[in-house]
Amino acid sequence: MPHRPPPGEPAAPATFRGLTLLPFQQRALESIFSGHNVVVAAPTGAGKTLVAEFAIDQALGQGRRVVYTSPIKALSNQKFRDFRAGYGEDAVGLMTGDLTLQPHAALLIMTTEIFRNTIFEAPDRLEGFDFVVFDEVHYLDDRERGTVWEEAIIYAPPHVRIVALSATVPNVRELAEWIEEVRALPVDVIVEAERPVPLAHKVWLPGAGPRRVSEVREHLLRQREWQPRARHGGGRGPRGRRPTRRQQELALRAAGHELVDFVERKGLLPAIYFCFCRRDCAELAEAHSRRDLLGERERARMLAEFDDLADRYQVRDAESTRGLRDLAARGVLYHHAGMLPIDKEIVERLFTSGLVRLLFATETFALGVNMPARSVCFHTLAKFDGVSFGPLLVREYWQMAGRAGRQGIDDRGWVFALLDETAVSLADLERYQAGHTEPVRSRFNLNYSAILNLYRHLGSEVPKAWQRSFARFQGRRRKEAARRGARRRTPAAEPARGARVGGERAIRTRLEVLRERAYLDGEGLTRKGELCARVNGYEIAVTEAYEGGWLFRCDAVEAAMLFGSIVYEARPSDTTPEPRRRLKGIRQPFLAHMTAFAAQELAAGLMDPVRPPDFGIAGLVERWAEGEDFEALLARTSLAPGDLVRILRMTIQLLRQAEHALPAQDPVAQVLREARDRLDRDVVDARRQLELG
Repeated sequence: MPHRPPPGEPAAPATFRGLTLLPFQQRALESIFSGHNVVVAAPTGAGKTLVAEFAIDQALGQGRRVVYTSPIKALSNQKFRDFRAGYGEDAVGLMTGDLTLQPHAALLIMTTEIFRNTIFEAPDRLEGFDFVVFDEVHYLDDRERGTVWEEAIIYAPPHVRIVALSATVPNVRELAEWIEEVRALPVDVIVEAERPVPLAHKVWLPGAGPRRVSEVREHLLRQREWQPRARHGGGRGPRGRRPTRRQQELALRAAGHELVDFVERKGLLPAIYFCFCRRDCAELAEAHSRRDLLGERERARMLAEFDDLADRYQVRDAESTRGLRDLAARGVLYHHAGMLPIDKEIVERLFTSGLVRLLFATETFALGVNMPARSVCFHTLAKFDGVSFGPLLVREYWQMAGRAGRQGIDDRGWVFALLDETAVSLADLERYQAGHTEPVRSRFNLNYSAILNLYRHLGSEVPKAWQRSFARFQGRRRKEAARRGARRRTPAAEPARGARVGGERAIRTRLEVLRERAYLDGEGLTRKGELCARVNGYEIAVTEAYEGGWLFRCDAVEAAMLFGSIVYEARPSDTTPEPRRRLKGIRQPFLAHMTAFAAQELAAGLMDPVRPPDFGIAGLVERWAEGEDFEALLARTSLAPGDLVRILRMTIQLLRQAEHALPAQDPVAQVLREARDRLDRDVVDARRQLELG
């Protein structure tokens, strides 16, 4: 069980940086002061980061070092700026994959992936570190990336203590007990349920205004008593027919206008209006810009700040930035992942000024950085999660709703959700407002690179890595509970031969694939395996491209095209130009080779085989590598600017990994370096963006 500091030990200070600590902060600081690991679960905006800052102060004051990890690069960049302002430029470094700045600094900001990679590839670099801070540790539940958090927690050096910051989740103690088991050091759990600014939750009924869920239930029951029953089942509408998707969208937009009218009239601005479609964000911002939410003095301040930022980032003449300026003059802006990273950063900085009265945003705006408003509005409570369309998780709802209420300014935060019966049920609404969030579940699934790195140390014992996973821990707990009668559940049967496998069997199966493909032999890792172990993410495709000889045929532009195709995953709506180069007979043979590799994995029963390259992006990468202007490049594709920049930055990151994995004198390494230099320019250059900011 998690521990509390024994009585009689010296207590941590009651104030920190001139602030009187809240009780949960005091308890967390006592845990750190006592030499324990700590998991802090508290609502958005409650002050979790202060706990991490105490750990940083303690370590730096003793001449030691700290790693601060975050789930996304944008948040890492923000923390880098914030901490440099507090600790000085020389004390803080940044490693995100996009760029590395001052890697020997006392406080290193990293994405969680980079920290995990460092553990496997160069653990000696973590000597001298006292703490690793895992910000947003509940992202361990992320379908695509959650395993990274588990690997980092399990394999971090034993001398490094963990400070984990989380949203409030029901099984935080289970998570802490697992950390204590795998780390073999006491873990204290600090839970704060109260928000510093309480929230008022309302459902917006078109034509009737804000209502409690109980009132919504009564309203719908009355409405259904007189509405005609649909002739062919389903929902109700004019003449008993289900409304079309377009009719639903128009109805929601009309209701949204009513809601914003109300919020403006009641003085509940600034407001963040969440909608989960990028196109809707921009269109709604444009539609609501007819409102004039700024006075003349405020408008002058807003435009002065906007122009200063646009000049600083050297985007004053960019078409997208000019469009944002027109909206900003009205106190309205939008924010989503399809925007240019520089435009997103300008919006974020303007929002912190308090002059943005109405911001339309996707859920990415709710992650990590503390940017509160007085009100939060939901255009809908359903979104596409990458697999299917459905209601938000309760945890997601509260992550976004938690942006309502500014500490020290508002006595409460207001949360409004448009009623959309086609997307969510009354039961969903009740779950959201009750706030009973979903437990964190393990997503443990070692990739090939991780398996090879572990094989160096564990050999054939690698499958036992599963025994230390949170997935194994949770499964064991469920079985124990079932035996005690707390749950009546039939244990899951072992997968049949040929079925898709996971857990320890998946590791064993991947080891077999690695042996069959000559990544391993009787003595350990082959040359091929050593290369694969030094690349993380797309490691199989990179290794096969090198060992198969395809990279030796590439010049710098063609190498960029090939690596871009490895990272690119097309959506049905994407339109891209054909490349002018034929890739010297590389394209079809390499695609066939990687397709065969995936087929071998599927035949072995693996659930998530490697994805073959998608050369649909090759024409865009080719033109960018040859020096084409970004605006001209955008004119050739339906890809959003932010998506194109993201793909190019991912390509640069993979080129950098592969280059560093090869001997410096290898001619392929020199080609990869030139390919990276050709891509890393203008709006794609992450270092330039950070330095300009």
